Amino acid sequence: MGDCPRPMGDKCQHEHFMQKAIKLAKQAADAMEVPVGCVIVHNGEIIGEGYNQRNTKGNTLYHAEISAINTACNHLGDWRLEGCTIYVTLEPCPMCAGAILQARLPRLVFGAANPKAGAVGSVVNLLDVDGFNHKVDVTTGVLEAQCAQLMKDFFAKFRRKSGDGCGNL
Repeated sequence: MGDCPRPMGDKCQHEHFMQKAIKLAKQAADAMEVPVGCVIVHNGEIIGEGYNQRNTKGNTLYHAEISAINTACNHLGDWRLEGCTIYVTLEPCPMCAGAILQARLPRLVFGAANPKAGAVGSVVNLLDVDGFNHKVDVTTGVLEAQCAQLMKDFFAKFRRKSGDGCGNL
């Protein structure tokens, strides 16, 4: 799916892979889906990717993270995604945070906070519950302004088209 062009420091690597997730989020927006994109990286290689397709597929499970986790599991032939990092443009919702825990992903990097549905600190923090047997290292705010602008632009455009706000998104 895509290799890291060269060894890089964490900040540069995070920005590189977040740019890949942003590109996927733009695909979602082009399909009139909420613009969220996601990639999963293992040993510098993208092994899973996805973008929101709930409306397109008519199924609430088609979040970017769920699609990327599915692809990555198929690639590795295992439900455990140990040694991988998940990059997503928007803070995961409760379903996706739960999937991140279940997949045993050790690292999450996200761009913009999700103040209305975020489950990694904005509304709740499912990744910081003492009772769970898996912990996730979280990095926030990577290319935050770009990720947040995708959401703002999308909803402004959607409101202009529908004339009433969020419609059925």
